[in-house]
Amino acid sequence: MVKPYPQARIRNVAVIGHGGTGKTSLVEAALFATKAIDRLGRVDEGTATTDFDPEEVRRKHTVNLALAPLEWADHKINIVDAPGYPDFIGEVVCALRVAEAAIVVVDGVAGVQVQAEKGWAMAAEAGLARMVVINRLDRENSSFTRILESLQGRLPGHMVPVQIPIGAEGNFRGVVDLLSMKAFGQDGNPGEIPMEVAEDARAWRDRLVEAAAECDDALVEKYLEGTDLTPQEVVEGLRKGVQAGQVAPVLCASAVKGIGVAPLLDTIVSLVPAPDVAAPKGKHARTGEAMTLKSSPDGPLAALVFKTMADPYVGKLSYFRVYSGTLPADSQVYNASKDKMERVGTVFHLRGKHQEPTNQVVAGDIGAVAKLAETETGHTLCAKDHPVLLDPINFPRPIIAMAVEPKSKGDEDKMGQALHRLTEEDPTFHVHRDTEMKQTVASGMGEAHLEIMMERLKRKFGVDVTLTLTRVPYREAIRGTAKDQGRYVRQSGGRGQYGVCFLEVAPLPRGSGLEFVDKIVGASIPNQFIPSVEKGVKRASEEGVLAGYPIVGVRVTLFDGKHHPVDSSDIAFQIAGSMGFKEAVQQAGLALLE
Repeated sequence: MVKPYPQARIRNVAVIGHGGTGKTSLVEAALFATKAIDRLGRVDEGTATTDFDPEEVRRKHTVNLALAPLEWADHKINIVDAPGYPDFIGEVVCALRVAEAAIVVVDGVAGVQVQAEKGWAMAAEAGLARMVVINRLDRENSSFTRILESLQGRLPGHMVPVQIPIGAEGNFRGVVDLLSMKAFGQDGNPGEIPMEVAEDARAWRDRLVEAAAECDDALVEKYLEGTDLTPQEVVEGLRKGVQAGQVAPVLCASAVKGIGVAPLLDTIVSLVPAPDVAAPKGKHARTGEAMTLKSSPDGPLAALVFKTMADPYVGKLSYFRVYSGTLPADSQVYNASKDKMERVGTVFHLRGKHQEPTNQVVAGDIGAVAKLAETETGHTLCAKDHPVLLDPINFPRPIIAMAVEPKSKGDEDKMGQALHRLTEEDPTFHVHRDTEMKQTVASGMGEAHLEIMMERLKRKFGVDVTLTLTRVPYREAIRGTAKDQGRYVRQSGGRGQYGVCFLEVAPLPRGSGLEFVDKIVGASIPNQFIPSVEKGVKRASEEGVLAGYPIVGVRVTLFDGKHHPVDSSDIAFQIAGSMGFKEAVQQAGLALLE
């Protein structure tokens, strides 16, 4: 069981990067090295701690963020393992929102790839500390020097190696930690630096000390005077530089061999800022006034829900980060986003899917709670007498849409509610009903994203559907200007029907709707029948003329007409307006818009 830790001894880090660079394997190696797990799982065998979703096991890559808390050097490190494929960028957004630092994992062969660049930019925009782990240095054609040059050329910032490799490719057998000037092999124990890399280690150490000195004015003076910096001063200078975003430590690893894991954890403890370095900001839930919160377990509660997992049996599972105060088990909290009270039962720490109950979650820490009725991703939980809204999570907009069609009548009955449950789980997944095309449309970040959501729909809620292309909603538009009349005259003994109107149609700029202009003078059409003409015109425009699609971007001017004192009526002028509009737009020429 993880013991309670004060804020100063908590580190929250998000592990991000391009897909297939070994992020989850690195997290698994860290869990195993700290004895948080007693068996080393593998992604390709479906046994990794943080890849527990059935789709992750089947596809052999991460699709959901997962938590991996561990204990190291009397500190608690909350690792948030995030996916590397662009379809699941929303999970990366959530992970970065609750971390103080981002660890970007790059491949020792491929170097910096697209999602690494995107993740780096997102972390920089969020003001997070950043570091890089060059993983898979045991692979053929891997190169620490080449990848370091790639980092310096493609990622903004001052890249400062804090480790160098011992050996290369298949002979990669350890790292030299430049902070402690110790060598670490596969067993993770510190030892003396091998002679073959001793000279390189001293040269890299000098560069590291120089970078540390540049981050602190007092250290710069001492360094320029020729006085040696103490190991603690080097660490302190680097910590300031990392926190300010001036420097980015670069580390080496082979996750599958467990090389570089112990010095990585040491670096996180030494250089990553604690959660109490900056006071969290929000606004008053009722007045909207800006607020600065007390980042302390003694302050009023303020917690952000950053992930929701929907389960048909357990209910919703809400992951939260406490920014201020303490969230105790068996309590009541106020959802400021919904203006509702929520009953909190058991709170726990999550490691993959393993739940470990705890009495409370304090400021700076991350936890989870089940069965919150009203709470969704991005909501703030706080004290009723201190209502605050933390800054929301800004998710990217969906980029692809497909129609969802149920396979049976039973699936159709359950589909709507089940899809809504999935939108609660993933804010980058949107669903709406296209009434014009009579289709249910699901939108997401990519085709793989939508496929996984549909598989989840079947597995969790028993709803079997297919994805098809959405129908294209066409529009009709006129090409030019024309005039014509609409004449509806019926005489059949007794009261007849009489309505005549003269219309002019002209195109409007693309994207406009229908505009009706009344230019009747001299009461050729009585005032009470002008709305009837407009109603007929609008109905005809909605029905279309060329192919049955609505006509848009047209100005219709009613400039003359005729009426009968007895036979004119509302319906007569509606029909006349419809007839005149159809005749005029045909003369003007029609085009089909996609």
